Amino acid sequence: MTADSPTILATCGGMVDGGWRDAAYGPLLHLAIELAGVTGRAPRVAHVNTAGGDPRVVEGAELEAARAAGAEGSHIRLFPHPNHERLAEHVLSRDVIWVSGGSVVNLLALWRAHGLDTLLRQAWEAGVVLAGGSAGGLCWHSGGTTTSFGPEAQVVADGLGLLPGSFSPHHDSQPARAPVFREAIMSGRIPPGHGVEEGVGLLYRGDHLVEVVAERAGASAWAVSADGSEERLPARDLSASRVP
Repeated sequence: MTADSPTILATCGGMVDGGWRDAAYGPLLHLAIELAGVTGRAPRVAHVNTAGGDPRVVEGAELEAARAAGAEGSHIRLFPHPNHERLAEHVLSRDVIWVSGGSVVNLLALWRAHGLDTLLRQAWEAGVVLAGGSAGGLCWHSGGTTTSFGPEAQVVADGLGLLPGSFSPHHDSQPARAPVFREAIMSGRIPPGHGVEEGVGLLYRGDHLVEVVAERAGASAWAVSADGSEERLPARDLSASRVP
């Protein structure tokens, strides 16, 4: 169907400035499409903006960016109700599900209320590439850091758990997250995991991390162990990738 094994690209990136367009697919989003391995037709990319409250104002820019990238764009919306009468059919017919940032706490609550969490697991197992940035990277993990509750970084420990480790986005641009992340891991509230800088993505096959990628040169991910020690992980540079 799509990817030849369950695939997740958890990132702190995605859409980029589109120049004379409102926005464009960045290198990480292009990579997600490439991972789906679609041939003979346009890849189908569903944008999920639950974490931001399903704002309609961004949807036009996302659809335009999809067209410019040669993809068939759509949206999965839960406000004020699901926008697909056959939600399971739509989810399972996509090649890439891209989840945007915002409140991961609200995202998890709504997905579970509507059964979207279960559908996304089924899609992942069927080869649909699951991907996203910030909250859209954290949600697939067991837990991580969030500002869903307010401006101070806090911990969420009830992610979907498709990936058993933890995830902390904005590791460089929001430095207050790093000590909260380390403390939560050291105390056992969340398992060891990775902090990612802006523009960085973690590529998983099944639940195994196979590659770190970045859409800007010099950006990194950091593996944080149970004792709080950190190891810098070099990233493959995607910055030369085509962006329409």
